[in-house]
Amino acid sequence: MILLQENFILGRISNYKMKKFITVYDKYIFSQVLITTLVAILLFTVVWIAPEELLNTIKHVLQGEYTPKAGFLGLFYEMPKILGKAFPVGLLLGTLFTFDKLSKDSELTIFRAVGMPFSRIVRPVLVLSFIVTYLCFITYDKLIPYSCYKLQYIKEKNHIAQFIYAQHDDKGHPDHAYVVSKFLKGSMQDIIILDFANRVYNDLHGLENVQVAKFGSMSKNEKGEPCWKLTDVTSYNIDEEGIFKAINHTDEMNVLDGHSAEDAYMLMLNSTKKERDLTNKDLKKYVLLLKKENFDEEYRLMLNKYLQRYLHPFVCVLLAVLGCLLGFSKPREQKLIGFTIAIGCIFLYYITLPFFDLMAEKGILPPLITAMLPPLLFLGAIIAFYKTRDL
Repeated sequence: MILLQENFILGRISNYKMKKFITVYDKYIFSQVLITTLVAILLFTVVWIAPEELLNTIKHVLQGEYTPKAGFLGLFYEMPKILGKAFPVGLLLGTLFTFDKLSKDSELTIFRAVGMPFSRIVRPVLVLSFIVTYLCFITYDKLIPYSCYKLQYIKEKNHIAQFIYAQHDDKGHPDHAYVVSKFLKGSMQDIIILDFANRVYNDLHGLENVQVAKFGSMSKNEKGEPCWKLTDVTSYNIDEEGIFKAINHTDEMNVLDGHSAEDAYMLMLNSTKKERDLTNKDLKKYVLLLKKENFDEEYRLMLNKYLQRYLHPFVCVLLAVLGCLLGFSKPREQKLIGFTIAIGCIFLYYITLPFFDLMAEKGILPPLITAMLPPLLFLGAIIAFYKTRDL
């Protein structure tokens, strides 16, 4: 009876020591990978920003185009765009360096000797990778659009864009076409409205009226509905033979009432932006509007970009596991092999993203497939590599 009690007590002590050991191990691995990951992110950021962005900023400051404060803020707001790529790369290199060092010091051999499987060894790394995944998601959703918005004012980049919006009847024939020759910071200049006639020829549609306005803006009509308010408008009435029969001038006029005004303005506003300038919420609205207006190629491309916002941050988890696998090496194995494979994977990942974007835009593959393929290919490579390693 006494012997059973002693064995029970020894068992409880052994379990307590094992739990204590695992807790210490988790903290140790988590802290080591975190430190090396932060160093890798810092080095990646410095290498990325130093060659071009830093030199250009210094040049603008010396030439008096930027104040020193504006130059510093410009570099600061460039950081989120770099961090979006630095997070997965830093995590891969951080886990690779840490586990390679553990392998060379035979620490991983000790962990395996006490019965810890690979899934248990990488558990702290997985916890860190999910944290980095969330940070990567927030960076693309919030930080990058905000930084791009700030950079526009710091660098005073005035993008003058042109925009064409067409309305069609039930048969698909053009009804009206709105041509905005200059669109800058929400204001419209030199607007041309083409009013198509009902008659349709073999190769073209006739025109009944052409209106030219010097200025335009988003406003509301007498009913309180959204509309485009045009000022200094000249109307040219055209007869059936294509000759101007009357020219009239109007100080103000409203066009595109209701949802049509909002949709056209939103299309025009977002057409001057890149995908990275939009938050997830705004990007979703833009995708739905492109589908509604039958802009097929642009819709497929932006839908692919929108799906990437949710799928590609999880590449951080896959790269963390890949870094652990590459770090499991023999004491005399060359460290360069693992780092070469890691850099090659990163290079292939980022160089193939435009290729998948193009496939989605041209309709070769559905956007869901093009957005899922890169992470799935990484997952397949990890599974294949795991089976080839003696773990």
